[in-house]
Amino acid sequence: MREKEKIALFIDADNAPAAKIDIILSELARYGVVNIRKAYGNWKSPCIKSWEDVLHEYAIQPIQQFDLTKGKNATDIALVIDAMDILYTKDVDSICLVSSDCDFTPLVTRALADGKFVIGFGERKAPKAFVNSCSKFLFLDDIETEEKPTQKKKPSIKSDTKLINMLRQAVDAAEEDGGWAQLGPIGKHISNHASFDQRNYGFKKLSDLFAAIDLFEMKQTHGSATWVRDKRKHKTQNND
Repeated sequence: MREKEKIALFIDADNAPAAKIDIILSELARYGVVNIRKAYGNWKSPCIKSWEDVLHEYAIQPIQQFDLTKGKNATDIALVIDAMDILYTKDVDSICLVSSDCDFTPLVTRALADGKFVIGFGERKAPKAFVNSCSKFLFLDDIETEEKPTQKKKPSIKSDTKLINMLRQAVDAAEEDGGWAQLGPIGKHISNHASFDQRNYGFKKLSDLFAAIDLFEMKQTHGSATWVRDKRKHKTQNND
């Protein structure tokens, strides 16, 4: 039996919602075991009282950082130093960064260079460079529960050129006879090139996202395998 992946969790308590810790840990359980859990902030500040209330319940270790100099973010620096120490001294397969405000892009790219899988969580105000650099990134303000996904992003997905191009490229890369591509290889291709997650667009499954966009057609074979085809490309082939 394959040993479960080991995950190190780093929380920027100053810039992350404590109310979403259940969602964060539930998502991480998909990938492995979170055996290192640390949260950084000035625990004397009332601003992070919500995190203080959940530390013991979720076995999260608080790391104290005093606000010694106004305008200087000691929390970010301490988090990065600890993360780099753990990358070099501990046996971890993945790291998770929870932050909505500060740019941890250099840390992410360094971890990726070491072959680590990097999962990010934050709100939509998180810097794009940080979001895009992660192996996987989830927007916490859009995801309530697995059973009740948000719907507010659905009306605009067809006009999201970047998203549509990414989906089309993935279908093209995975296509087989007749332009049809299996959903599994499509998802794998996307995960190798972007921090994409369909839940950020309000869909529980990737198939639900494709089904909501009339630029693609779908079919199922053998009762389980889902296939996707780009309508535009298929139409061009027929005209030829």
